[in-house]
Amino acid sequence: MTTTTSTEKTNYALPIAVMFLLFFMISFVTGLQNPFAIIVKDQFEASNFMSQLGNAANFIAYAFMGIPAGIILQKKGYKFTSLTAVLVGFIGVSITFLSGVTESFGVYLTGAFISGFSMCMLNTVVNPMLNTLGGGGNKGNQLIQFGGAINSIGATIAPVLGGYLIGSAVNKTIQDANPALFLAMGIFAFAFIVLLVVKIPEPGLAITKNQPKKTKKDKHSALSFRHFIFGIIAIFIYVGVEVGIPNMANLYMTTDVTGGGLNIATGVAGSIVGAYWLLMLAGRLIGGVIGAKVSSKAMLATASSLGILLIVIAMFMPIEPSINMFGAVVPAKILFIVLCGLCTSIMWGSIFNLAVEGLGKFTEMASGIFMVMVCGGGLLPLLQGALADSLGFLNSYWLIVVGFAALLLYAVVGSKNVNTNIVTTEEKA
Repeated sequence: MTTTTSTEKTNYALPIAVMFLLFFMISFVTGLQNPFAIIVKDQFEASNFMSQLGNAANFIAYAFMGIPAGIILQKKGYKFTSLTAVLVGFIGVSITFLSGVTESFGVYLTGAFISGFSMCMLNTVVNPMLNTLGGGGNKGNQLIQFGGAINSIGATIAPVLGGYLIGSAVNKTIQDANPALFLAMGIFAFAFIVLLVVKIPEPGLAITKNQPKKTKKDKHSALSFRHFIFGIIAIFIYVGVEVGIPNMANLYMTTDVTGGGLNIATGVAGSIVGAYWLLMLAGRLIGGVIGAKVSSKAMLATASSLGILLIVIAMFMPIEPSINMFGAVVPAKILFIVLCGLCTSIMWGSIFNLAVEGLGKFTEMASGIFMVMVCGGGLLPLLQGALADSLGFLNSYWLIVVGFAALLLYAVVGSKNVNTNIVTTEEKA
């Protein structure tokens, strides 16, 4: 028996590594929409609103694919779903590459949308797959935490690499970012080949095949819980806030003074935005350390309050105080925007924990609905871009302040389970 377990662990080392790569790809491909917003503004003479359409297309795909991805995973298993997700991702990034060749804004949006399908499917797969490959329990949780850290690394690298690649371009085009796209396609191709040949455990399929069909429909669902409904609204707002803060900061820094920006070099701005995502990595590590001692409610309330304070300071601080960041002198107010990465870092886990508290057998369904609400990462930045066009970059951050305030309200009031009378365990026949 001992020999079999050892063999399985050795066999699963490669698929575990591939899942880590996919964790990286989720944030890397999503993060590319940040520097692409600068390219779109330049190449297609787009407004701030239009520059966020690629990001919106990427995230809106979650609204269409969240539930279907869960159904595919349940019926077809991890291997089929992950292979399909990787293939779709390769197609999406390839279309983005073709948009540079054809110089078509419509093709670019199509690539971003299809890439979003892949990101949603991968998000649905990687967490439960790593948990399964780790054998569940502490080992499974440990693998997921490592995956989350690698996800943050991908989010850090994307804007830095994008800014570096397009930084020296006079007339920025999507083709300037081709090396990043080739890297993404290469990793997708490698992951597909590895997943195709390795054996992946499919305990869920075995359970589904042996489980008798239910004849009685449950009259309740995850949506029967008020705190869960408020929770999915909170996750919609959170993802929009998390994405909107660095996206608009990048546009604010790289736009020239006549357009209301700071005229900071693209490479420097990309590095500064990368620092935001790096602070998210640091915050997640800190959150993991203190998570056993500090409640999700307290963490979310504290982070939301601090986020409001940092954004308000950034909005009202004069332009004159400057600091040196990545070899360039930039207004100190940018630092306060970047520091928000520490606040947003722990919010996903905190909101999820609060929202599914007491859901019992409805938790799996709740997870699928959560994935749908990730589309907030596309819609709210789109609205912020429209506000930036009409009110200016800094005034657009009032939307972020309102978002943080809503998350604070959820932590303090909306997260309480008032539906404790609902049965959340499987009833015996």
